[in-house]
Amino acid sequence: MPLSPLNPPARGFAQSEFELRTYELQKQMRGKQLDAVFFTTEAEFRYFSGFKSQFWESPTRPWFLVVPTEGKPIAVVPEIGVSGFELTWITDVRSWPSPRPEDDGISLLATTLHEVSARFRRIGAMLGPETHLRMPANNFASLQNLLLHHSWEDVSDIIQIIRSVKSKAEIEKIRFSCNIAAEAFDYLRQHLSVGITERQACKAMHLEMLRLGADSCPYLISGSGPAGYDSIIMGPTDRVLTEGDVLIIDTGANFDGYFCDFDRNYAFVSAAKETVDAYEAVYAATEAGLGAAEPGRTTGEVWQAMWSVLEKAGALGNDVGRMGHGLGMQLTEWPSFIPKGDVVLKPGMVLTLEPGMAFAPNRMMVHEDNIVITENGCELLHPRTWDKLPVIG
Repeated sequence: MPLSPLNPPARGFAQSEFELRTYELQKQMRGKQLDAVFFTTEAEFRYFSGFKSQFWESPTRPWFLVVPTEGKPIAVVPEIGVSGFELTWITDVRSWPSPRPEDDGISLLATTLHEVSARFRRIGAMLGPETHLRMPANNFASLQNLLLHHSWEDVSDIIQIIRSVKSKAEIEKIRFSCNIAAEAFDYLRQHLSVGITERQACKAMHLEMLRLGADSCPYLISGSGPAGYDSIIMGPTDRVLTEGDVLIIDTGANFDGYFCDFDRNYAFVSAAKETVDAYEAVYAATEAGLGAAEPGRTTGEVWQAMWSVLEKAGALGNDVGRMGHGLGMQLTEWPSFIPKGDVVLKPGMVLTLEPGMAFAPNRMMVHEDNIVITENGCELLHPRTWDKLPVIG
């Protein structure tokens, strides 16, 4: 049963979870003859260390985590953050007085990497698609010069695979976030009215999610228009909602560092037949996705199951470019549901199903729900959306 928003799961993780995550990475590292991997981005840093801080919002100071092939990760961090590691399982914390633009931790990081990479002189970093290095390009060049006899390997595929399968504790945090948003969507259904703006609707939902237990709601967007909307990434705006409009709200509430990501649609006073038909087609496509999402199936097969329904319903296209993705510590994670996608689904993967269709020129309809792959299929992490387009007023 879904957790009540009044009864959140425990925060944080047992040390054994970080040990297991690190063990899985080190096993892959040894297979690829990598001496060490270093991370610069918040999600990977937190995933292997347990260090959770809002200080990542500041671009001033860099943070580094080094994972050797044996033993615990090593933190190479600004002095201002050292005390925060008393709350983690990390015991080797090395620091410098940042900000120091002339050498903001680079020489200390190079020394640490050199210390743990004497065997193969091969170092891994996040260099692939859907990743980035959170450090200036010239700092990375300086690091490479300081480790001139080392080679650099992309480990983004390894990390994406490891992180894609969630633990029970991770799933419960995501489930809680999902149920907060689901209750807030129901709340909004009772409190929307003609004459309010997109921004007012989103603010009402934002406040309700915080009241229900969300730590934050950094992603809360909307789109609206007569009989449908033409964008799902730009709002909310101050556009006033009037009779015949359709409003979509897409949210990513966060609890203890884990996101939900799904949307709901509302019509005002009346709904055009083509809008109702599009809603029902996308609902049916989600049903097809729920039926196809099971261990052993590929992301491409799930995409095809959803697209076949939309195509039969007369879809003019899909402007979103994919129909779902991974979910967890980040609002969108690997993999994506795309045509001919070859990622095999595994139990423990948390994903979104996001079928969408252009049903008329400049008019879209999108649904999004959150699921976890189980041993025998998949499970919704929140109540299913309404089978009929709700009409407000």
